[in-house]
Amino acid sequence: MQGPMTRLIRFNKPFDVLPQFTDRDNADSPRATLSDFVDVPRVYPAGRLDRDSEGLMLLTDNGKLQAQISDPKHKMPKTYWVQVEGSPDRDALKALREGVKLKDGLTRPAKARVMAEPPELWARTPPIRARKSIPDTWIELTIREGRNRQVRRMTAAVGHPTLRLIRYGIGAWTLDGLSSGAWDELQVPVIDTPSRPSGKDRRNTPRRR
Repeated sequence: MQGPMTRLIRFNKPFDVLPQFTDRDNADSPRATLSDFVDVPRVYPAGRLDRDSEGLMLLTDNGKLQAQISDPKHKMPKTYWVQVEGSPDRDALKALREGVKLKDGLTRPAKARVMAEPPELWARTPPIRARKSIPDTWIELTIREGRNRQVRRMTAAVGHPTLRLIRYGIGAWTLDGLSSGAWDELQVPVIDTPSRPSGKDRRNTPRRR
């Protein structure tokens, strides 16, 4: 007999959507939030994803799992698909891998590689501002920390500003099978917790919206 389960939501956040359920700062003209897409009660985001970024967010009702996913001390890897301006050379990729000096210190070693444009990539609204005279390149970047706007600052520091940023994976969870704006629910064994939000594990039959 199956025991108690923790709720875990995978959500593919579109561009220009706030990574929270309410927009307290704009009550008169609220912006798009998680509540416009996810209609599941008592789940909370495990970490953030900037309004101008897209891709994977995890939401859960288990506080311990929420902390495991979002707290930088756990060093859970996060993988991003990054469309950058220009064509990063070996030196730029090496710098991303070994650590980039930012205003708040040197970044931890990361994984970085040039990749093809992601297959079946959805259109962004609005589209990026591309310049015909300058090529663009997709790179895959995996980091184990979570500084404010870190990926954008890292690519800018090596001379390749970010044009589009999609979070593909968090730990073992990925965007696979989720279109932009879609979510599914994975139920996993309960993790002991004092009382509030959290979530974990991946393989279970999802409920798709």
